[in-house]
Amino acid sequence: MSRIPSKPEILNWIADNPGLTTKRDIAKAFGIKGSDRIDLKRLLRELEDEGHLQKRRKTYRDPEKLPPVTVLQILPPDDAGEMFARPLEWHGEGPEPRVLFIPRKAEPALAGGDRILARLAEVRDEDYQYEARLIRRIGTNPVRILGVFRKSSEGGRIVPVDKGADKEWAVAPGATLDAKDGELVEAEQVGPRARMGLPRARVVDRLGDPTAPRAVSLIAIHQHGIPDHFPDAVMAEADRCKPAGLGGREDLRHLPFITIDPADARDLDDAVLALPDGDPKNEGGYIVWVAIADVAHYVTPDSAMDREARKRGNSTYFPDRVVPMLPDRLSSDLCSLNEGVPRACMAVCMKLDAAGHKISHRFARGLMQSVGRLAYHEVQEAMDGMPGEAAAPLLDDTIRPLYAAYAAARKARAARQPLDLDLPERRVELSGDGRVKSVNFKDRYDAHRLIEEFMILANVSAAEELIRLRSPLLFRVHEEPNPDKLEALREVAQASGFTLAKGRVLKTGHLNRLLEQAAGTEFSELVNLSTLRAMTQAYYSPENFSHFGLALKAYAHFTSPIRRYADLIVHRALIAAHGWGEDGLSPAETDALEETAQHISETERRSMMAERDTTDRYLAAYLSDRVGNEFSGRVSGIARFGLFVKLDDTGADGLVPMRDLGNEYFHHDPEAQTLMGADSGIEIGLGQPVTVRLSEAVPITGGVLLELLELDGKPLPKGRSTGGKPVRRKVVRARKKTARTRRKLARTRR
Repeated sequence: MSRIPSKPEILNWIADNPGLTTKRDIAKAFGIKGSDRIDLKRLLRELEDEGHLQKRRKTYRDPEKLPPVTVLQILPPDDAGEMFARPLEWHGEGPEPRVLFIPRKAEPALAGGDRILARLAEVRDEDYQYEARLIRRIGTNPVRILGVFRKSSEGGRIVPVDKGADKEWAVAPGATLDAKDGELVEAEQVGPRARMGLPRARVVDRLGDPTAPRAVSLIAIHQHGIPDHFPDAVMAEADRCKPAGLGGREDLRHLPFITIDPADARDLDDAVLALPDGDPKNEGGYIVWVAIADVAHYVTPDSAMDREARKRGNSTYFPDRVVPMLPDRLSSDLCSLNEGVPRACMAVCMKLDAAGHKISHRFARGLMQSVGRLAYHEVQEAMDGMPGEAAAPLLDDTIRPLYAAYAAARKARAARQPLDLDLPERRVELSGDGRVKSVNFKDRYDAHRLIEEFMILANVSAAEELIRLRSPLLFRVHEEPNPDKLEALREVAQASGFTLAKGRVLKTGHLNRLLEQAAGTEFSELVNLSTLRAMTQAYYSPENFSHFGLALKAYAHFTSPIRRYADLIVHRALIAAHGWGEDGLSPAETDALEETAQHISETERRSMMAERDTTDRYLAAYLSDRVGNEFSGRVSGIARFGLFVKLDDTGADGLVPMRDLGNEYFHHDPEAQTLMGADSGIEIGLGQPVTVRLSEAVPITGGVLLELLELDGKPLPKGRSTGGKPVRRKVVRARKKTARTRRKLARTRR
């Protein structure tokens, strides 16, 4: 007996295959034969009676009308911000009908080129014929290509900028959009992928000179589909915003808040304050205030700014530019806690005991006024006895109490044992014309740690407060490492001469003890990187699954609503739960929290990938005039096609292809993460120090190719050629060594 499809399955199939809509086509698609066709016929008749299908002759569509459910391709917004869509299959003799797409609240953001399954309604007396509502996003968009256009007599070709792409694309003469040779273009696939020859594409946008210094981040923005232009409606709405007054807010202007940020920060969205607690019951304790810009006052649910902020999910940061979540009118002005200016805020007052444990908190929607703006280095210099002009007046009454409260909080942190990775972050510094001037480690002061710890305390307080009030919210979730990744970390630790305890319940303290063993040794960076790789990706969820890395039972993002949509949701939840206004979390937002969590988790990963790709390209540009130079580094990855090396000076990752490792065959052991020479017996593993020669650096793709010169300070031996075949005894020896290591590990665990 054949499986009879459900009504939604039939509708979805008809929508995806508008050219195959006879009963016979449908039966064939679902493998329905014999007497089961009677049930199919009944279902089609019911769908027809319900208005989902219109039967014309033997096909279930009207050639002169669009069906009630159909597949549309979203078009870019027009000048008025309206989003139209075109039907992918139009069989009428007249002009193609215009379809206006009408999004509902909290639906996933759509962009030009997206394909959707939509329900249509005919309209009259408008300049369009249908209104469309989203059922679901379907299929795949036409493949998008970002690359350099090479003109030819037959149109041209596109060389992709993605270093993972290995094929060029052919462009017909009429599909070049008049692109010039060597110009950076965006294109999309035309027709199906060809079995023979180059795939075909058409140019849809010209982006200018790909070698221009500031084109690097532009490439990443386009390649990852990050929205970088605010619609006119959003800008108009932002321009209409006015500073919030005191009305109904708690007056916090008497409190000496200060902001501490990077020297070049444009948006100052958090301020801090610490005071000794005068309560005799809390001797040695502190009162810590954290005030955050009240973005929710300006960005209200389902407004134009709200829809755009949700679409973006977060701000994206590049060395030469920021793609903000909100317009500058808010992020750099009304929601920036500038010195001496009254600003609307959401604040939390936290009471810490002498050991740094938070014993209470309360939230307020208030009006504050910062008494000073300081950079991290200014605060640190003041505490080191060299206060500058801005910090000197604030040293005794503001800065020292902050450090005293932080010293207490640090005790509680040490007892909690959050994961303590030591991975210095590199900073790409650009010159005035956008070229890479230097690559340095970012400065790391106690002032950074102070702000981070107080922000974590505020985030914990927000989660606990909303749990207490039984309010919906978005948690920041970080789950435990999966067993396979944890086992891989144990093997790296064992190979490096360290141990990772294996207990029934893994705790961050176990990992910290491993990191302590490696600290100060040649394996420190390897163990830290391997530990980081063993971690799961953090994400947002309306369900609380705790935060493993921070060793916290409940955690939410509260401290940066200017650049993270999740924080704005938490602010709205607090407003609604406390009854602080009509701009709190709406019922529609509550219903869509799961969808919102998934969407903003995806936009966060998108931004991380774009930022990483941009850094890779800048590093390749920095190294491009150093081809032939020698560098020191460490093996950071092993693959069957070669090994990856992280250069010590810049942190750039380069590939040593297998073909350049010499004339011998190298056996790849994916479990031990090693390469072994079949003739020489040399073994290459993670973390080994190497000397390499830079053979190629391609700025437009970020690709860096290296030649291995020395391993552990010794020249790489030259094995004899074996015609590409492994010497059996060497392979067997490698496998036996891996097996002995596993047996040794097993005995140790017992």
